[in-house]
Amino acid sequence: MQVPLLDLKAQLAAIEQDIKKAVLEVIDSGRYIMGPQAAELERQVAAYVGTRRAVGVSSGTDALLASLMALGVGRGDIVLTTPYSFFATAGVIARLGAEPAFVDIDRATYNLDPARLEAWFESAGGRAAKVKAILPVHLYGQCAAMDPIMAIARRRGAPVVEDCCQAIGAAYPSQAGLVKAGAIGRCGCFSFFPSKNLGGMGDGGMVTTDDEALAETLARLRNHGMHPKYYHALVGGNFRLDTLQAAVLLAKMPHLESWHAARRAHAAYYDERFRGSAVAPPACAYDRAHHVYNQYVIAVPERRDELREFLAGRGIGTEVYYPLPIHLQECFRSLGCRPGDFPESERAAAHTLALPVYPELTDAMQAAVAGAILEFYG
Repeated sequence: MQVPLLDLKAQLAAIEQDIKKAVLEVIDSGRYIMGPQAAELERQVAAYVGTRRAVGVSSGTDALLASLMALGVGRGDIVLTTPYSFFATAGVIARLGAEPAFVDIDRATYNLDPARLEAWFESAGGRAAKVKAILPVHLYGQCAAMDPIMAIARRRGAPVVEDCCQAIGAAYPSQAGLVKAGAIGRCGCFSFFPSKNLGGMGDGGMVTTDDEALAETLARLRNHGMHPKYYHALVGGNFRLDTLQAAVLLAKMPHLESWHAARRAHAAYYDERFRGSAVAPPACAYDRAHHVYNQYVIAVPERRDELREFLAGRGIGTEVYYPLPIHLQECFRSLGCRPGDFPESERAAAHTLALPVYPELTDAMQAAVAGAILEFYG
């Protein structure tokens, strides 16, 4: 049985006519950049996340980049983040001439560890004053521990930029009540890369915020800092959201909650099958209803790469997120990090494996995945 890691064709089959209708409307309109669909998507995403504003951009990476630009991050600044994430999380910091400073993750959730964040500040000395922002990641569809992170940020006077690129719809049970990813920090950054729970047919992104002034700055930055036309008070970039991508995403928005529910059901099945085995299911730090399972990532005690080859031989797709933590990437060698500096991130990189969890998985496909893994470990 063939079980791909992700099957976008299966998703398209159920909504193909809606997608084609939305795309044809854009083609017929001739408004291909920042057309009315882009503004409508901003409105719907802001309402869904629970913020006053949402600003559409060209990708999740550009959402992060533009947010840091809007906050004035630049040369000589430090931005604190995790070494266990997609490269863009730290890459955008370096692109602005700032220094990405890393804080290790919690072993169970793979998200930035608040205790280690506090320890960083306590040991940083004069470097603490250079911190311009804190950038936690809601990895794999589950929110980081935001109450303690926000408390530290307030004490230290650093704005929090949430990396929500894998977590649209995820929720966090804060002391003030249930709140969605992207509505907790100063702003939240989303990706609409095709593999996301809400994915386009190309790149796209969004920044959500309650800060009206920040939203206006972001809206200018995405269009070369221009306002009015041909007048530039800021140096921005070409971060605009294509109308075609906005139209596709609008057609998918009504299905998002049902897709989340299917992913949660698949995760519950895997959890039950792996109970008591050598395989560790991903930790659910809060209620399962708050997790959106953009990825279902298991931890195995040994022979991870052999397991992956074994599954590939059975026609089962998997992925390793992420085989080399960011602090050990060659391009960041100048930071002086060494193996062992962030042991939890390095452990996760060596022992985790993502399994198929997309909504259209059948019962038979899931049974094949779980059965093969349990067979491998005896």
